Amino acid sequence: MPANTTAPAADKPAKRKGRRARLIVILLVLSLVGGVGYGSYWGVSAVRASFPQTTGTIKLKGLSGPVDVKRDANGIPQIYASSDEDLFKAQGYVHAQDRFWEMDVRRHVTAGRLSEMFGSGSVETDAFLRTLGWRKVAEREYESELSPDTKKHLQAYADGVNAYLEGRNNKDISVEYAALGFTNDYKPEKWTPVDSVAWLKAMAWDLRGNMQDEIDRSLMNSRLSAQQIKELYPAYPYESNQPVVQRGAVDPDTEKWDPEAEPSSDSDSDSDSGSTGSADSGSNASVQGTQGAQGTQSDQDAQGMQSQLSALSDSLDGIPALLGPNGNGIGSNSWVVSGEYTTTGKPLLANDPHLAPQLPSLWSQMGLHCRAVSDKCTFDVAGYTFSGMPGVIIGHNQDIAWGFTNLGADVTDLYLEKISETGYLSGKTIKPFTTREEIIKVAGGESHTILVRETEHGPLVSDRSDELEGVGKRAPVTSAPDRAAGYGVALRWTALDPGKSMDAVFKLNRAKDWDSFRAAAEDFEVPSQNLIYADTKGNIGYQAPGRIPIRAEGLDGSMPAPGWDRDSGWKKYIPFDELPYEYNPKRGYIVTANQAVVDAKKYPYQITTDYGYGSRSQRINDLIEAKTKDGGKISTDDMRTMQMDNSSEIAKDLTPYLLKIDISDPYVREAQKLLEGWDYTQEPDSGAAAYFNAVWRNVLKLAFGNKLPKELRVEGECLNVSPVDNAGPVDDLHRLVRECGQRDAESAQPDGGDRWYEVVRGLLKNETSEWWQTPPNRNEIGTATRDDLLKRAMDDARWELTAKLGKDASTWSWGRLHQLTLKNQTLGTEGPGALQWVLNRGPWNLGGGEATVNATGWNAAGGYEVIWVPSMRMVVNVGDWDKSRWINLTGASGHAYNAHYTDQTDKWAKGELLDWAYGDEAVEAATQDTLVLRP
Repeated sequence: MPANTTAPAADKPAKRKGRRARLIVILLVLSLVGGVGYGSYWGVSAVRASFPQTTGTIKLKGLSGPVDVKRDANGIPQIYASSDEDLFKAQGYVHAQDRFWEMDVRRHVTAGRLSEMFGSGSVETDAFLRTLGWRKVAEREYESELSPDTKKHLQAYADGVNAYLEGRNNKDISVEYAALGFTNDYKPEKWTPVDSVAWLKAMAWDLRGNMQDEIDRSLMNSRLSAQQIKELYPAYPYESNQPVVQRGAVDPDTEKWDPEAEPSSDSDSDSDSGSTGSADSGSNASVQGTQGAQGTQSDQDAQGMQSQLSALSDSLDGIPALLGPNGNGIGSNSWVVSGEYTTTGKPLLANDPHLAPQLPSLWSQMGLHCRAVSDKCTFDVAGYTFSGMPGVIIGHNQDIAWGFTNLGADVTDLYLEKISETGYLSGKTIKPFTTREEIIKVAGGESHTILVRETEHGPLVSDRSDELEGVGKRAPVTSAPDRAAGYGVALRWTALDPGKSMDAVFKLNRAKDWDSFRAAAEDFEVPSQNLIYADTKGNIGYQAPGRIPIRAEGLDGSMPAPGWDRDSGWKKYIPFDELPYEYNPKRGYIVTANQAVVDAKKYPYQITTDYGYGSRSQRINDLIEAKTKDGGKISTDDMRTMQMDNSSEIAKDLTPYLLKIDISDPYVREAQKLLEGWDYTQEPDSGAAAYFNAVWRNVLKLAFGNKLPKELRVEGECLNVSPVDNAGPVDDLHRLVRECGQRDAESAQPDGGDRWYEVVRGLLKNETSEWWQTPPNRNEIGTATRDDLLKRAMDDARWELTAKLGKDASTWSWGRLHQLTLKNQTLGTEGPGALQWVLNRGPWNLGGGEATVNATGWNAAGGYEVIWVPSMRMVVNVGDWDKSRWINLTGASGHAYNAHYTDQTDKWAKGELLDWAYGDEAVEAATQDTLVLRP
């Protein structure tokens, strides 16, 4: 399909729209039922039957009174009811109308039951998810942790979903079910409250922090020295990139966080306990808390652990990325500006979470309104919801607005466990495993039974790979127990303990002021998120919530820990009262974009060793300061413009060096000239951005990527390397062996995120660093200096873009390289080509890039394709709510060829926002369809 660069279809004349829709239906019929003996009538009815009824009246059993569902021109629903139970029952019904296929797939992911829908190809993924046990944790959470009110809301929501499903055939629910029916007699089950709770586990998994970094650092030990690994994980640049909270400390007397306190001299000097962005602690030993540096391990030991962690990484890649690729690039932007610095005189709040591009979007826009707020009906809230879960996740009510970004707290640890047939070693005692059997049902095949084993630290994730069976007999440590029976890898993760995060959602929706907002945040235990706040009285604030572990002395979570050591476990969690927050800071604004929360030297606890490095956050800080300088004010449109900022921070540092390279090849010189006078912005039509990013990708590949172990490099990309680990340049080129990468393209290294910005910045002034040196290959000479490598990267980038974009560099554009294709996350990726054509949309040519404010992320190791995006954007005009603006990545509907399937995407790609009606009069004026649900 051609790139989508035209105006939305909704802008075209009605007759033309109708004719186009009929042609689409015909194509859908041909795609779905060609060669199948049901004929075109079945296909047309399947498409139309699944579209939701949006006008008239429907009887909904169990309602206590009528409920109005008002939809605007984009199909966004605003629900009006007279009781909480009716409100959430209607929300469940409407979510099911628009998005049930998405909801059903999600609950099968969280329960490890994808094989029941999609067959044997999902068995390994199901086995890993069953081992993690998300569903069982959600069941315990629902039974023992959640408040009675929360359970009532969850049950009402489930009742609404089931009311929609009752009496409907598969083809009446979604066209995907019709397609699935050709190979599977699958029938959706009733929805349960636990199905909703379990979704929070998937959210927590994709925002779990530094687990991949922990694996990567361990894998690097086979090829790199401890010092080299340290150089690839530089310290956080506090001097240039401000943390979220810029003042404050924990009061030693009250043991509470005081936003105005000055840190004590003790905490200033104790930097090890909270060091961030550095692998200092643990990088000299492959397993924390053990003796034995990498150089003293036997090759067999190192290869054993290498194999285990590589297989674990493969398992992680196999889990559907429901929110996005995990790593320091994934995150979000949010910021809030005090009314003192805005044109409205009230706070303005912006948020744009960066998540995986999906079709339909992860988010569903919605308003939940009590006709009159009272003890019986307590909600008047609007914003972004998750299909399958009641309430609003991000948005505003009549008193406050809030936004989320990923805090990035380290809430996972891998433990190397000494195992035997009877159990695992804990201290000097062999403890029996906690075990359970899981039966995985398979559509069209025989069921599989797996045994899940758990230690005191968590599930033994190494059990889920045939490759790992027996390799645990070797481990990369020297002072460890007898290796005779082998080792396994267990996962400790906060989300595997029941919690109250579902309570927090409803508390946030009803919060009226800073105190009630913080009370809600205290229950938001998993995942740990940065929460920003604004209210109608003009206050702004920030709270870091979450269940964040305090580790044993000497452990920092950067490497796997020795499970047999009784002192290696988590001691407790950081108390909520000691977590950082800010309230009305004097500077007048707060920015969170996955940077460090607080200067590690000023905080007594470690939050993580792997924050994002603050490139995006500092750019936002700089934009706000520039706009408010000399009494300037920020408008709603200024906030929107900031969200679309495409400036490349690494380009500002690297381009001057590239322009100094003496290029004699006229074709490469033609490309180099594109960089002359470039303002470092990455617009879709920019040839300079295309060439720079290609050079950046090749710099990373030559300087770092080709020196990493195969477990971190892109699958299928092969190199000729020395057969001896850590060997220098090889004189005899015939000794080189062929070695191919093994990592999924979306998680391979170097990914080009802002960690790599810091790595390269630290090397640019060292012209002869070993990282600039590359050994000779069978086909190419090596490089010895920085300029040698930059010249070769410029050459390689020129010929790469010649192949991709053509010989004439003047015709190049970043958007032609940097494209977004929206894919249905199930049949749109794994189904037949014709079905993918039916369900998927795009490509769109995008601007922006990695670690920019307009964070259309791409992995430099894997290519230029967009792999995460601002999944929505909102700018909230606090107090004058109807002047707020919002946009979704796709549209309100999950039904292919519904008018609202991707009707927001063209506007989203251009950085446009829609009007966001909230008040009764504004909603009524925007309403185009009204559906009444009656008892």
